[in-house]
Amino acid sequence: MSAQKGSAFLLKVGDGGSPIVYATVAGLRTTQLSVNGEAVNVTSKDSGGWRELLSGAGVRSVSVAGSGIFTGSAAETRLKGNALGGMLDDYELSFEGGERMRGRFLVTRLDYAGDYNGERTYTLALESSGAVSAV
Repeated sequence: MSAQKGSAFLLKVGDGGSPIVYATVAGLRTTQLSVNGEAVNVTSKDSGGWRELLSGAGVRSVSVAGSGIFTGSAAETRLKGNALGGMLDDYELSFEGGERMRGRFLVTRLDYAGDYNGERTYTLALESSGAVSAV
């Protein structure tokens, strides 16, 4: 398998419609995805001295982080509205190989910055709420 381009890792936000149409949050330069899980330890005296974990148990979550150039796109405006309102929304992550993940996320951080004679940038963080599925 060849290496995949990081620029092909896209964050998209839903439009609130039915069916949901996703729009790319424009200007992303860096993105990161973390799948988190808590282990449930079921080790007992019958475990022979080895730790045993319970499959399928515990709390799972997905965290997404990104940064980029602010372009004022409709997708960025929706994301900013979600951040200000503390609203959950539908998001999609897509990758160069064609894989996609969808779920509901909360924007937990949205920072804007800018330099004199430079572009306006932003950094964001999202946390999943409910199941995140591969599509």
